[in-house]
Amino acid sequence: MFGLLGFAQARFRDDDCPSPTQKADPEDEFDTDLEADEKEESNKETSTAEVYLQACKLVGVVPVSYFIRNLGAPTMSLSHHGLGPLGGKALAIALVSDMHINTLELADNYLLAEGAKYIVEMLRANFSIQYLDLSSNHLQSAGAEYMAKMLRENISIKSLKLSGNGFTEDDAKFFADALASNDRIKELDLSHNEFCGRGGEHLGQMLANNEGLEALDLSWNHLRMKGAVAFCAGLKVNMTLKHLDLSWNGFGNEGALALGEALKFNNTLVHLDLCNNRITNEGVGMLCRGLEANDTLRVLLLAYNSLTVEGALALVNVVKNTPKSALEEINICNVLVNENFVQLLELTCQEHPSLEVQYGGVGGFIAKKPLKRPDPMKVIQDYLDQRKLRLWDFFRNIDKDGTMRVPVADFRKAVQQSSIPLDRYLIEELIQRLDRDRTGMVDYRGLADTRKQMMRDHRRQLRKVESRQKKEKQKSERILKTFQSAVEAVTPHSSMVISPGGAKEDSSGPQHFSATPLSSWHHIVMSNSSRYSVTNMSSEHVHLPMLGGMSHQRPPSSPAMRSYSQPNLLDDSPRSAPGKPISAQGIHSDPEVDHSKLSPTNHLTRSRPALNAKQPVAKAKTNKGKKKKSKKHKDKDAQNPAQTIK
Repeated sequence: MFGLLGFAQARFRDDDCPSPTQKADPEDEFDTDLEADEKEESNKETSTAEVYLQACKLVGVVPVSYFIRNLGAPTMSLSHHGLGPLGGKALAIALVSDMHINTLELADNYLLAEGAKYIVEMLRANFSIQYLDLSSNHLQSAGAEYMAKMLRENISIKSLKLSGNGFTEDDAKFFADALASNDRIKELDLSHNEFCGRGGEHLGQMLANNEGLEALDLSWNHLRMKGAVAFCAGLKVNMTLKHLDLSWNGFGNEGALALGEALKFNNTLVHLDLCNNRITNEGVGMLCRGLEANDTLRVLLLAYNSLTVEGALALVNVVKNTPKSALEEINICNVLVNENFVQLLELTCQEHPSLEVQYGGVGGFIAKKPLKRPDPMKVIQDYLDQRKLRLWDFFRNIDKDGTMRVPVADFRKAVQQSSIPLDRYLIEELIQRLDRDRTGMVDYRGLADTRKQMMRDHRRQLRKVESRQKKEKQKSERILKTFQSAVEAVTPHSSMVISPGGAKEDSSGPQHFSATPLSSWHHIVMSNSSRYSVTNMSSEHVHLPMLGGMSHQRPPSSPAMRSYSQPNLLDDSPRSAPGKPISAQGIHSDPEVDHSKLSPTNHLTRSRPALNAKQPVAKAKTNKGKKKKSKKHKDKDAQNPAQTIK
């Protein structure tokens, strides 16, 4: 890469300055700077195209004509071109020195981890690419490690799309560690991967430690309840995220509960997508508890969840009853509402004119359980209990013998003439139950036996209801306890300061593919060109920008100067002295200080003192007390020499 730039500058001088023996053209006197710049740009584009063609020839792939035709454009869209690893290698060689492209789209090219390695190596020298799309390239775990390594080193990438690359939940740790020291990237797409519960824990840790991410897409993963609770713990303490897509993750009501708890404290999130997450009306109620305390969320998408009119009414009610609510769009496009909802929405829009609710249409209804027909035996028992009567007292007028068996006609007539609240259908049902064999005689002794059974059934039903309520309460408390534990787990890490020089390249990284560095490939390409010579490449010493000369202008958010990521957690902590070489903010770090000689406590912020910091103090106090005590005894001995002699 150095040889290519060196030769390009040498060629520009040879073309622009005529030789002493060459006669100057009179028209050259009227050349403008604009014409010179256009000529220089044309030469650069030509050289990049030739480098790409030579690289394709050496690697053994067919060149992509679209790339050559669009050289110089700010956006290079090469998605679905079937480049493969070697095609990605040839492209990376050509892009090492191309400073025109700021958006590179390489989705669905089957680059694999090998191709990702070449792209990562290219990004070490190319600082003009800010938007990179590597979706659907089968990068797998090795590719995830390469991408994480790039995120730790690159300072230009602002948007990265890695959707559908087969990343597993263990791969989430790579991104969590990398983004803990990268505050330049603003958009990250990790959708359509295989992050599960443990992946949610790592991603939650990532949110707690990162200070720059503004948009995160985690749709179509498998976070479920466990991952949702851990992820929402990181969302609670995050201070920068604005757009979050969690659709198709199976959060359920438990995840909605944790998300509601996070929304009570998060004050930056603006857009939240929870479509297709198995959330019911109960989960919406839990989510509304967080919305009552939130004043920043504007867009809430809840389409294709198991909601009815009750859930829709709860969402509109929370906006109506919360004056500080910022909600402007609610999407429940699959829910059929009723007239009551429409009237409530109109009243709410008078107070919140910007509110827009997308629903499925009018025609829904609040599901009501059908009226359960009363048990006729229980009705008779309640009637007798209220009047303190016995069964025989009620039927003795028709049961003169006391056998508790009466004809069906007499039984029907006696019940109809009484004030027992039984209609004709209930009376017939009662007769069928007391005369199962159709003998024409009603044995009302079954009423006495039924009373005991009804009491047992009633107590059993109450126990079931109490048990279900107790289990639901315990489950909610367990989820909240887990959520709080997760918050406490991510908070100390978010207040850590990475010591200067602490982030070192891991030599144990993936070494699956051995390839010649791209810089040396430039020399190979140029040496095989008939128009260029190695002498011209070595005659100039050109340094790429941002590599050597600009290293002292590294942004303060680099790994060498990381600060704590949760300033609100440090309100109760004492302020540090601004004159120290290494401050709590990590801004006044002195590069000449030997950080290896610093104590471990210098790498921690004020919010998390070292665990062993109190031990020397306690020990010192103890020794001091002992010294005072011994000194006191010596004074007493000096005052009473006789006692000392004894």
